[in-house]
Amino acid sequence: MAAARRYDPERRQRIVDAAIRVVGRSGIAGLSHRAVAAEADVPLGSTTYHFKTLDDLLVAALRQANEGFAKVVRAHGGALADPDRDLAAELARLTGGWLDGDRTGAELEYELYLAALRRPALRPVAAEWCEEVTALLAHRTDPRTARTLVALLDGICLQVLLTGADYDEEYTRDALARVIRSAG
Repeated sequence: MAAARRYDPERRQRIVDAAIRVVGRSGIAGLSHRAVAAEADVPLGSTTYHFKTLDDLLVAALRQANEGFAKVVRAHGGALADPDRDLAAELARLTGGWLDGDRTGAELEYELYLAALRRPALRPVAAEWCEEVTALLAHRTDPRTARTLVALLDGICLQVLLTGADYDEEYTRDALARVIRSAG
C-alpha cells in the first residue's frame, strides 16, 4: 500500500527561502537541489518537483530577493511622487535605510542580480527590478532620467557593498541631484 501524500501548501515557499539561505551562506556555486532540500528539510524530490532546474529555483529566489529595495521604494512611493519633496534627498535617504538595514540581504539581492550575467534565464527577472523602480521614478522625471537614477543607485550600492565602506548619504544626494538638474 502506498503511503498517503502529505498536503504541504507551504513547501514551495520553504524551498525558495532555503535556496536564498544557501546562496547567502555559500554563494551561487554552493546552490544545489540537494543542499536546498537539506536546508528546507524536505525530500530531494520536492525540490526537483517544484523547480525542474537550478535556474528555475534561482529565478524564484531572485524574484523574492528583488523585493528588498523595490519594496522600500514602493512603500515610500508617496514621498517620491510628491513634487514638493526633494527627489534626490528622498532617494538617498531610502537607499541609506536599505543599506544600513540588513546588509546581508542587500548583498544577497545583488549576488542573485549579478548571477544574470552568466545565467540568461535570470535576465528577465533582474530586468523587472530595474523596470519597476524606473517606472516609480518616472512619475517625477522623464523615463531616461529615471533609468539613469536607477543605474547611479546601482553603482553606488555596489561600491558600498564591495568595499565595505559606509554609505555616504550626502554624496548620493548630491550625485542624484546633479543627474536630476542636468535633465531639467
